[in-house]
Amino acid sequence: MGSISSIRIFGFLANWSPFFLVAIIFTTIVFFMITGRWRHEIPGNRPLKRSEAVIFIICMFLLYAMKGAPVDLLSHIIFSFHMLQMAILYLLIVPLLFFAIPEYLIDYCIKLPIIERVFNFLTRPIIALITFNGLFSIYHIPAILDGLKQNATLHSLFTILLFITAFFMWYPIFNRTALERKQLSGLVKIGYIFAIGVLLTPACGLIIFASHAMYKTYTDPAAWMSAMTLCVPTGTLQDIVQNSSISGPQYFTNMTPKEDQQTGGVIMKVLQEIFFGFMLFHVFFRWSREERMSSEEITQRSLDEKLQQDAYFNQFR
Repeated sequence: MGSISSIRIFGFLANWSPFFLVAIIFTTIVFFMITGRWRHEIPGNRPLKRSEAVIFIICMFLLYAMKGAPVDLLSHIIFSFHMLQMAILYLLIVPLLFFAIPEYLIDYCIKLPIIERVFNFLTRPIIALITFNGLFSIYHIPAILDGLKQNATLHSLFTILLFITAFFMWYPIFNRTALERKQLSGLVKIGYIFAIGVLLTPACGLIIFASHAMYKTYTDPAAWMSAMTLCVPTGTLQDIVQNSSISGPQYFTNMTPKEDQQTGGVIMKVLQEIFFGFMLFHVFFRWSREERMSSEEITQRSLDEKLQQDAYFNQFR
């Protein structure tokens, strides 16, 4: 029996994904070039705020931590880490991107040919809710997850699809667009967040309360070995199997497969509640501030009208 630290035997490439790190660094450089030196080519541009720059760097760090660092390797070995990865990617990183990417840049991308029509349809609240949560639930059907985990291309495509649909789902709440679009009211946004939580519950409930471990890629040695080729070079994997006592994912954890699965579901649900708590606070705070500003504007408008009336009648005195 080994431990989590035993994943070192899979090598540097599998643990730290240097090529993905290069992609993250390249993306960060391009982002700062677009929002800095090249921003004058984009209509409605403005200087990048310091808070946006900091949040973007945090997002890139989290993205690498989840998809490039050892957490990604562990997500193919221990189901709990898979669910941790899901929660951070889709319930934290994606919402944070709306506070990192300037609204004019998102607006510019939305207005590109073909994209605008598709984007307008897929960001309708009901459509966005059903699309992401439907795909998330489908992804965690045992046969689907096991199949995707054993096909690198399909798994990558489905992960990207989930990320894009998560962006669509959070757009109605966190967009800062300058386009002429009807914004959801604060109360509707609060209801929308609760709806997301409700729609995520069936998948989490199935995972937590299942009577047995459902996923072969986390229990069956042959299926697990096939899934490990997604993040470990085939030659390295064969050498490890031939020269060690590793026979499956249970070598790296003291939990039974069922306990691991239940822990993963609990992690997803707990992190969801924490993230949603912050979101609700943010939405409620902004809503109350906007309502207060609206009241002040109405009061000021009434005062201005009263002053105009007084000035008008004073002309005849």
